[in-house]
Amino acid sequence: MAIPDFLYLSLIAILLLLDHFVFWPMFLRRSQANPGRARLWLWSGWMIMLWSLVAVGVALWLFEARAWQAIRFAAPHGWRLWVAVGLVCALAIAYAKTIVRVARSTRPRRIKFGHPDAEKLAPRTSTELSWWVAASLSAGFCEEFIFRGYLIWAFQSVLGLWGAAAFSVVVFAAGHSYQGIKGFFTSGAIGIFLTLVVLISGSLWPAIALHALVDIGQGSVAWFVLRRAQGEGAMVTA
Repeated sequence: MAIPDFLYLSLIAILLLLDHFVFWPMFLRRSQANPGRARLWLWSGWMIMLWSLVAVGVALWLFEARAWQAIRFAAPHGWRLWVAVGLVCALAIAYAKTIVRVARSTRPRRIKFGHPDAEKLAPRTSTELSWWVAASLSAGFCEEFIFRGYLIWAFQSVLGLWGAAAFSVVVFAAGHSYQGIKGFFTSGAIGIFLTLVVLISGSLWPAIALHALVDIGQGSVAWFVLRRAQGEGAMVTA
């Protein structure tokens, strides 16, 4: 690694700490007064932060004239491509079935969140759902670039491939620890799965698609349940 890499790693660490200890507490305080506006504020802030980190990372990569294949920023080929397409299609179909089932249901439904505060993050309106989709697409691309791409590359020379992969999973889970202990382990499990997808396929793109689909699917299911709960007075438990 060059000196700019250490600066970039410091920037990643600083923004992750700010997100956990500054932005998330501010969101919770804002939610008490205006939950909808607080959600849009947080999602827009997340997108700005993520795309800024990716922009700096891309600039660093170009400045150092490195090959994109080094961080697996290339399309998979052969059987790896077809396995990746199969995983993406299977996940999309699974979420589509769940959403259709929830949308057609005439009885009140409950949805459980890993942490009581996590309910405040779920979209309630069509406008919020659009913002959620935009934030999910941003998270899918940017977080995979940072965690499964750059971090694994940066620490592989020190920790080895699997050590660097494990480290990236821990950092990824810690970055989602605002969701509580359950959210930490759930994010860790998702991180392990996405890391395996990247290492087996040799590409970030399948993980980018899967990551975005998971976020979009979870938000869409929550949106269907919560908007019905608000409209019909049904009980939604966190």
